Amino acid sequence: MAQDKLKLIPLGGLGEFGMNCMALRWQDDILVIDAGLMFPEEELLGVDIVVPDISYLTENRDKVRGIVLTHGHEDHIGGLPWILSELNVPVYGTEFTLAFVEGKLEEHNLLDDAELNEIIPGHRLTLGPFSIMPIRVTHSLVDCVALAIHTPVGVVLHTGDFKVDLSPTDGQPFDLQAFAELGKQGVLALLQDSTNVDRRGYTPSEKAVRPRLNEIFGQTKKKLFFSCFSSSIHRIRLAMELAAEHGRKIAIIGRSLDNSTEIAQDLGYLEPAPGLLIHPGQIKDFPPEKLCIMISGTQGEPMSALSRAAVNNHKFARIDAGDTVLMSSRVIPGNEKSIYRVIDHLERRDATVIYDDGTAGLIHVSGHGSQEELRLMINLVRPKFFVPIHGDYRHLKRHVELASSMGLVEKAILMEDGEVLELDRNSATKTGNVTVGRVCIDSGGAASDVVEDLVIRDRRHLSEDGIVLPIIAINKGTGRLENLPEIVMRGMAVPEEGLIAEARQVVQRTLDGSSNEEKADYGVVKEKIRTDLKRFIQKSMSRRPLIMPVILEI
Repeated sequence: MAQDKLKLIPLGGLGEFGMNCMALRWQDDILVIDAGLMFPEEELLGVDIVVPDISYLTENRDKVRGIVLTHGHEDHIGGLPWILSELNVPVYGTEFTLAFVEGKLEEHNLLDDAELNEIIPGHRLTLGPFSIMPIRVTHSLVDCVALAIHTPVGVVLHTGDFKVDLSPTDGQPFDLQAFAELGKQGVLALLQDSTNVDRRGYTPSEKAVRPRLNEIFGQTKKKLFFSCFSSSIHRIRLAMELAAEHGRKIAIIGRSLDNSTEIAQDLGYLEPAPGLLIHPGQIKDFPPEKLCIMISGTQGEPMSALSRAAVNNHKFARIDAGDTVLMSSRVIPGNEKSIYRVIDHLERRDATVIYDDGTAGLIHVSGHGSQEELRLMINLVRPKFFVPIHGDYRHLKRHVELASSMGLVEKAILMEDGEVLELDRNSATKTGNVTVGRVCIDSGGAASDVVEDLVIRDRRHLSEDGIVLPIIAINKGTGRLENLPEIVMRGMAVPEEGLIAEARQVVQRTLDGSSNEEKADYGVVKEKIRTDLKRFIQKSMSRRPLIMPVILEI
């Protein structure tokens, strides 16, 4: 009987923000929804990105039918290069999403081997026993879809990231009708985005920022620097319209903005007025009041165009006194320090900085639905079972409470990464766990750049306690010491020179107490020195630095 159940297995995104990846399994067929990454917390020293552990998929590689993407944000597609290097399966996404994916795979030399297939909202796609209907939803990016997955036991609806915007700037509204139709046919399980579950009311439409942005364009006397997420095509389109209305030329600065605006223009999502766009090199040819400079770096990334311009270190973007810098985005938790550092630099240049401080009108709106939209979706589709996705544990818990309080759902189930939920037409039961976790990657590279836990532990150790290098020169012929051991200490506040002299004596005593046979075996000598020095430093300084003896043969 277990064979006749649908398995729902989250591999990432439940219990954290980012790394979204969900597997659906029916007998010998697995469908994967999204393949995201997560940006590392501070304690993951030197790690650039974090992707889900896909051991479960690699162990069942012959059963994976494909990866279907809901939209093109990094937390949904950023893990693809890593996953496809391990598991080359077909990828499905909308036109705009695939354009982002192509650039990402090309960067990692994976594009030639990848099989990318376009999906269109309202057109079904069949993968093994799964018949998938993409449904148009609105979000802070264009061309986003929810997925209605028809399985042998019923429909599983995966919302992706969404908000209910009936008047978006691209004229492609949220498809309420399709969700209402699904509700009439019956939905077995609803997997719903939990990002804004703690926000009351509705999330405003993208058009709600227009009045305040229009005011800023009108009031700015000199250059206007406009910074937003490079994927916020709606916002970029709005800025282009306002720049044209206020007689300003637009220069685009920053690789990510360049790429996304180019893709959006190619696909018809951006149609700048003729002559509106200028090359960054032409900025100096126009008076300041005739310029709007779109610049990347809204989160204060150290090497971004805005960060460099803020310290007067950019070839084209020069911020002068009286210029206005508008940061039209939210502060992502964890980025506060770097954002406020950039704002401080901008203030030093006597620029007017406008950022999302909750005052004087909207300059940014969220791309995620608030409580009333989440309720609306549950009301429309009336699922039998409800599973919150995309969020920290507290968001998922709050979302279960919200769904349960409506009295429309038979069972709301709180799940975390790795748990297996088995569904049939009448029941939903957790039955076990699969291996999940996170894989840390340096420099956004391929599989060879995986950072093991041990490496991160060493980095943390070094950052907290420093390093000690005892350097011993031994005569190869006689086995005798050539001179007193040298001690190099880094990352340690050494109280006085006397400590280093004492440490030398400790090493010297260890060597004097070793037999010729021990001295001939450098592995043994190193271990003895490490042990004695560790004991001495711990006793005198209460520190546990990394100790790496170096033996030089002379």
